Amino acid sequence: EGVAAPLPMINIDTDMIIPKQFLKTIHRTGLGKALFDEMRYNNDGSEKPDFVLNKPAYRKAQTLVTGDNFGCGSSREHAPWALKDLGFEAVISTQFADIFRTNALENGLLVLAVPATAHRWLLDHGGAELQIDLGAGELRWPGGEAIPVAMEPFARYRILHGLSSLDYLLRHEQDIARYERARTP
Repeated sequence: EGVAAPLPMINIDTDMIIPKQFLKTIHRTGLGKALFDEMRYNNDGSEKPDFVLNKPAYRKAQTLVTGDNFGCGSSREHAPWALKDLGFEAVISTQFADIFRTNALENGLLVLAVPATAHRWLLDHGGAELQIDLGAGELRWPGGEAIPVAMEPFARYRILHGLSSLDYLLRHEQDIARYERARTP
């Protein structure tokens, strides 16, 4: 549950999300300050007051509503790391680049593709308090209206339980070992 910040640009690529000069770390923290660096800051490092995330109403937004094809470009785990580090728990659009979606879900960032009519409402009502009920598979906005959100069951399970694919496999290490022993002649 949280405020949704509207960023209606299309084709936001991973270099726009986290520019290449910030990819020198393998740590998942500290990248939030570089999120959307060229859009958020002037050359002297001061904030651009017109950028959505620099506006007081959106400084603590937990959901980002973006234009189509968010996360296109190169594969960059730093992109979901930066979004999570700044406090985002979910990104909503009509469409995501496949590699970004995979990287986001592996790192616990929820990505939801919604129909165009719902997307338009979300962009037009930036700042609305949204609720995402992943268990029920619903996105709710003020007034109680809810729309179903589709998500692959395995990804939903992992997000609900805070697991990456590797975490999930490690939970089943004994089952895998038993299976391997049974198959070994």
